Amino acid sequence: MNFKTRLCLILGATLLAAGCSSTAEKPTSAAAPSGPTPDSCTSSAVEHFKGKTATPELLEQARQQAGASTARILTPDSVVTLEYNGQRLNLNVDDQRVITRVSCG
Repeated sequence: MNFKTRLCLILGATLLAAGCSSTAEKPTSAAAPSGPTPDSCTSSAVEHFKGKTATPELLEQARQQAGASTARILTPDSVVTLEYNGQRLNLNVDDQRVITRVSCG
């Protein structure tokens, strides 16, 4: 192998290695909030609804008490999306629409 070919290979390898390295500084993280934000859901505020029959009126009352922006009733055969929404209240019910679980997300 001649000198020119070796030099090109070394330079190419050096450029490849340099492109794979990272010199960016790590971002500084801001202080995390200590409590729930004003628009966040607090499911513990509506635990007392367990055992009650879910109705549209009760759903709205629970949503307001939890501080959630949205709410939904989840039946055993409900198809739900998997994205997490910290401002959404979920009321899980059984086949008779009795609330068995409350959660946010």
